[in-house]
Amino acid sequence: MMGPFGHGVSPSGGSAIKKYDCIEKGMAMEITAAMVKELREQSGAGIMECKNALKETEGNIEEAIVALRKKGMAKADKKGDREAGDGTIGSYIHAGGKIGVLLKLHCETDFVANTPDFQELNKDIAMHIAAAKPRFVSRDEVTEAILGQEREIFAHQARESGKPENIIDKIVTGKMEKFYEENCLLEQPFIKDTDKTIQELIKEKIAKLGENITVGQFARMEISR
Repeated sequence: MMGPFGHGVSPSGGSAIKKYDCIEKGMAMEITAAMVKELREQSGAGIMECKNALKETEGNIEEAIVALRKKGMAKADKKGDREAGDGTIGSYIHAGGKIGVLLKLHCETDFVANTPDFQELNKDIAMHIAAAKPRFVSRDEVTEAILGQEREIFAHQARESGKPENIIDKIVTGKMEKFYEENCLLEQPFIKDTDKTIQELIKEKIAKLGENITVGQFARMEISR
């Protein structure tokens, strides 16, 4: 069934996946300017990228956004080896002034460092650090001494709970992955959108801004009784 404004409606009354009515010309579909405009507003991608994504997905906005994100992540991965020698030091002070964060976020040029998107990213990550309390930027920063200590603790807990010796290594490996997720900034779920990690958030900005972006270092301070 078709609802108002040409959107599909399921027989039960619920909304179907949003899909514009595309005008067919032979076997091809015409992608209208309105469709491209809406996709650009939702994704931040360029005109031709949006138009091509809509063609690939036959006018389906949601599927086009997914397609753009996949392509953007691939482009971001290619930019990951480029030197990020510029950037800004951002800050976040939590309400009440009891928690504060300083964050050094790198990009490639001063131009990108001063864009609203980059500044917003710096603020969002600093706010996340205030709330999530990461201990490290990435797992590369975790020392062998800390890793050994954590593995020993997890193995001891597994034995104390009566787990068979032959599966303890597997249990420890799983718990170590959880340790990284909880303590390494780049692997933590973003507090504003837990469906993506901080690393994925950064990759989205890399794809949008066209420059490599890396976290330099951070300092989280808290006044507690």
